Amino acid sequence: MANVTSNSAVLDEFVAKLKGVAGANLDSVVLYGSAAAGDYQQGYSDFNVLCLLHKLDAPALAALRPAIAWWREQRQPNPMVFTRDELQRSADVFAIELLDIKARHKVLAGADHFATLNVPMDLHRVEVERELRTNVIRLRELYLAAGGDPKRHLALMEDSLSSFATLFRHALIALGQPAPESKREVFNAIAAHLGFSAGPFLAVLEAREDKRKAASMDVAGTFSGFLEGVSRVADEVDRRLG
Repeated sequence: MANVTSNSAVLDEFVAKLKGVAGANLDSVVLYGSAAAGDYQQGYSDFNVLCLLHKLDAPALAALRPAIAWWREQRQPNPMVFTRDELQRSADVFAIELLDIKARHKVLAGADHFATLNVPMDLHRVEVERELRTNVIRLRELYLAAGGDPKRHLALMEDSLSSFATLFRHALIALGQPAPESKREVFNAIAAHLGFSAGPFLAVLEAREDKRKAASMDVAGTFSGFLEGVSRVADEVDRRLG
C-alpha cells in the first residue's frame, strides 16, 4: 500500500505549477481523502486536492488550465476549486465532504482554513440519509445494467466500496457512534452496531488488494450480503434519525 510520502513528488510539482499559473490569487492547497488519512490504496485511491483562490472569474479559471491539464495527465481527478467565502457558505450543502476534509486533511500550501470551518450537523444528518438512499438505488440500477456477468458485479462492488465506506463512517457519526479511520474498521463498526455481517464488505476489500482472492469469490453470495448491508444502513439511518 502506497502512502503520501512515497508519492510526494507529484503533489509537490502540482503545487509548484499552481503557484506558477495562479500567483497571488492562490490562497491555499489542501490534500484530502484517503491519501491524507493514511488509507491510500494503489490502483483505487486518488490524490484529492482542493484549491482555494481569492477570485474565480473566467480569467482566473483560464489561468489554471495548464496546471490542471498536467494534473489530469498524471491520471488524477480534477481538483475542487472554491473561494474562501464560497467554502464557508458551502458547509450546509456539502456537509459530508467538508466534515471529512476538516477531520482529515493536509495543507500543501497556504493557510489552514478548515481548522475554523463550521459544519452544521443537523444538515449533515440530512445529507447522510439522502446520499445513502441515492447510492443504494444506484447500486441496484448498475447491478441490473450489468446483466448476469459476475465479473461486472464484482467490479461494481469494488468501485462502490469507497463511497459506501465514507457513507458508513458518516452514518456512525450521525448515530452518535465512534467513527474509525480505516475502511475495514468502519465496516466492522457499522455492522456490529446495526446487526448485520461485515463479511461481504471485507471480502470485496480483500479482493481489491489480492486478485487471487477475487478469482475464488462467491460473487453472487457476496453481492447479496453487500446489498443487504447497504440497504440496512440506509433503512436504519432513516428509521432512527428521520
